[in-house]
Amino acid sequence: MRTINLIVIHCSATRCDKDFPVEALEACHRARGFNGIGYHYYITKDGQLHLTRSEEVQGAHAKRYNKNSIGICYEGGLDEKGKPADTRTPAQKRTLLALLKSLRVDFPDAEILGHRDLPWVKKACPCFDVTEYQIL
Repeated sequence: MRTINLIVIHCSATRCDKDFPVEALEACHRARGFNGIGYHYYITKDGQLHLTRSEEVQGAHAKRYNKNSIGICYEGGLDEKGKPADTRTPAQKRTLLALLKSLRVDFPDAEILGHRDLPWVKKACPCFDVTEYQIL
């Protein structure tokens, strides 16, 4: 088992009024040269949780932090005009909370951060403040 000390939350940086199913995410990541989706989990707008990479396998989601982290991505992150925004649906919020609670059982000492909270990251991702989840 890998040592996990970080859980990183991302958004897909896609408009909330356009669908971006897991198949589209995979095609996007493969086009960027990844061997499949770089995140471990993907949460679509309907709240469905997709295991997209085994936790045993190092992710490709947070440069310099992939070795010891789990990556979670939710569909969205941009408003109808393409501007960064917290576009999580109530279903996505429920699923994210349940997933983080579950991961806390397996990785109790892991810090939960948004992608934008990592040093050197100059993105709005995940387009919301994740501090509410750090107390889980």
